[in-house]
Amino acid sequence: MKKVLVLGGSRYFGREVVERLRDRGLDVTVLNRGSTPAPSGVAHLIADRDDEAALKAALGSRSFDVVLDQVCYTPVQAAIARRVLRAGRYVMTSTIEVYDQVRAETPMTEALISRSTPDFGLPWHDEDFLEAHYGEGKRQAETVFAVGDTPFASVRVAHVLGGDDFTGRLRHYVERLDAGDAVAIHAEPRPSTFVHAREIAAFLAWAVIADFTGPVNAGSRGELSVVDIARAISGEPRFRTVERDASPFSFDRYAVLDTSRAAGLGFSFSTSTDWLSEAVEAARKA
Repeated sequence: MKKVLVLGGSRYFGREVVERLRDRGLDVTVLNRGSTPAPSGVAHLIADRDDEAALKAALGSRSFDVVLDQVCYTPVQAAIARRVLRAGRYVMTSTIEVYDQVRAETPMTEALISRSTPDFGLPWHDEDFLEAHYGEGKRQAETVFAVGDTPFASVRVAHVLGGDDFTGRLRHYVERLDAGDAVAIHAEPRPSTFVHAREIAAFLAWAVIADFTGPVNAGSRGELSVVDIARAISGEPRFRTVERDASPFSFDRYAVLDTSRAAGLGFSFSTSTDWLSEAVEAARKA
């Protein structure tokens, strides 16, 4: 039986990934800070991954066939994980935001991002700095793992909608548009790639049992702009044009993922319009 360690996996689509792996008959262990209990049938270790000594103590002599790292945001966290964890393969949940410096007019392929030199001296522990440098933190974390000896894959996840979304980003639109208020958008909002929480959970569970390495983009087919999302909420959405501080999912650059590598590896994504109305209703009821 394949032994899998999931770092994080306590909320949103991460918990569903854990349940899917368990239901496939894998021997699953979750490691997090203990704020939420693990699903039934899943082993639970409690430690702060930023505390290297505590992480070592919690893991003891355990080794795993695969590690799925849901909560790696910085090169410092990646370096600690490389030193402490023993695994046959390492899968990191990354983000579409690694392409935040790319300016393209065609869907973005994985090859557009080269390795980013890790800078361990930056204040990665500062929450404001980390939020402002989210994409860079993920790029550097990917590099730390990629240059190691353990086979490594990174899943660059599109913007996630639907399910038990704690971020409140889609609810931001539902609440304002349902009330007849305008939402703030760029003068010419550009499209991006989105994925339903249920589908990205399925993809990550599939990625754990696969054997590919390297980066892979993950998102539903069919690009969406903020205007498309607003129209799925209200037949006559109201907008307010701004130069700064636009609402979530309003982008001033083309930010669409090319998911042909995932398709070539054998995973078939849905089309975003298949589930967008469902995600809107879930946000409306939240």
